[in-house]
Amino acid sequence: MRVFMAGGTGLIGSRLIAELVGRGDQPVVLTRRASSVRERPEFRQVEVVQGDPTTSGSWQKSVDGCDAVVNLTGHNLFAKRWSPEVKRLIRESRVHSTEHLVSAVEQAKTRPTVFVQGSAVGYYGMTGDEELTESSPAGSDFMAVICREWEDASRSVANAGTRLAIIRTGIVLAKGEGALGVMTPLFKWLPGGAAPVGSGSNPLVPGTGKQWMSWIHLTDIVGLIVLAIDSNEAQGPINGTAPNPVRNIEFSRELARVVHRPFLPIGPPDVMLRTVLGEVAQVVTKGQRVLPARAVELGYRFAFPELAGALHDLLSPASSETSHGASAAS
Repeated sequence: MRVFMAGGTGLIGSRLIAELVGRGDQPVVLTRRASSVRERPEFRQVEVVQGDPTTSGSWQKSVDGCDAVVNLTGHNLFAKRWSPEVKRLIRESRVHSTEHLVSAVEQAKTRPTVFVQGSAVGYYGMTGDEELTESSPAGSDFMAVICREWEDASRSVANAGTRLAIIRTGIVLAKGEGALGVMTPLFKWLPGGAAPVGSGSNPLVPGTGKQWMSWIHLTDIVGLIVLAIDSNEAQGPINGTAPNPVRNIEFSRELARVVHRPFLPIGPPDVMLRTVLGEVAQVVTKGQRVLPARAVELGYRFAFPELAGALHDLLSPASSETSHGASAAS
């Protein structure tokens, strides 16, 4: 298969490319930095296209003849404090890129059969202990609105006869990157030991970590995207989360155990984190209890359904995350 990818040089995209190449597919990667990307060893077997997905251009012609499109574009939420300008970038990098990718599909003479659209569990907003599945409604906070607009921008692709699958990704766990790339060094070196983050209630009281964390191992989010590419039954929203979400305090305790650090039952108050991080702190201090109901229905077998196994695989000295392949549908 020829698979056109936007956002293919990031954490998930790079691992997905390795998976596709390994099974004999031909990724076609859109990037603003084509020259430097071509020099990276992992992209030597990949067709690299110069272009900016937030604007229309000649790159759109490269979608013609591809069997699938995977859209993983989006400005990094944690790159800078959320000023009005950064919020604009967060939105436009997602919505405009999707609009231009859909337009490329519509213009193609030989159209892709499937369009895999990235999204996030932020779609559901902050909902406390409520169990959320793909049928749960959208929230109303900033990230929920962005995710809804992001998804809505992709829906017209179905009018072109292309199957649409939307992956609502949770907190991706990967060795040395993403959430673990930030949390692991902190947990190793914080005086006194590791601690939960977020109170789940009063922003002035010490953090107790009561909020839910809907996480997923990198191997499994890649596996779900591959499933979405391959399975004709994979349509509409699919939650990209492990089947066993945990509260932040459980996550912090297990991470402390794996990195051999003491564990403190309380952490900094939310207001302190907001002072340091700005508005983006809400992504850390609040959460959702998201279940992958659709993935289970489709027969996806999670390589890492439990947090302990996922963290051990990623962080134990003898582990080798890259030895695992994406799980398949049964």
